[in-house]
Amino acid sequence: MRVLLVEDDMVLGTAVADQVRSDGHSVDHVTRLGDADAALRASAFDLVLLDLMLPDGRGVPMLRDWRAGGNVTPVIILTALDQISDRIAGLDAGADDYLVKPFDLAELSARIGSVSRRYAGNPNPVITLGGIEVNLAARTLTVDGKKVTLTAREWAIFETLLQRPNQVLTKVQLEEALYSFDDVIGSNTIEVHVSHLRKKLGRTVIETERGLGYRLGRP
Repeated sequence: MRVLLVEDDMVLGTAVADQVRSDGHSVDHVTRLGDADAALRASAFDLVLLDLMLPDGRGVPMLRDWRAGGNVTPVIILTALDQISDRIAGLDAGADDYLVKPFDLAELSARIGSVSRRYAGNPNPVITLGGIEVNLAARTLTVDGKKVTLTAREWAIFETLLQRPNQVLTKVQLEEALYSFDDVIGSNTIEVHVSHLRKKLGRTVIETERGLGYRLGRP
């Protein structure tokens, strides 16, 4: 997933960004609501992690504006505001979840996984593809009962395909999943990682549609 993190506390923001990246997602980190609004207008994100108290305003009115404008990107609020009225206001504005600071980073990962599965239409964290069993909540998978480890980039590509079963995804769409990883995305980056995934998971797991892109296959 491509995640937009809106958090002005740089220490917390760095910790959250590192946690989200370690889970195999890409992260764009901004510290102001204006920058977040511009980012959402310019690019497609799968999730927004939104602080409510930013230097240029409060997050709830901005969230209302996003929803009123038709933006349905999932939003998880991260805030120190812990009153019931604050939670109700955030959820009524269109948030999908609400996490009060300080929070455990492992809980954040679980909340992100829950929201992403809900929007992908698959609330079950365990998916079976032939001899492959994928636990999205634990971010583990086995092939014929044997544990297989994927790199962060491999997870990002595989999860993107899992979220869109039976759909052909272009190379550009898969590159979007890697957009904010630190190293440069080369012209053959997707091909290399797809090749690695096939070696680890089986040759038929990812199908190539010539001239179009890639699709999750049926092993």
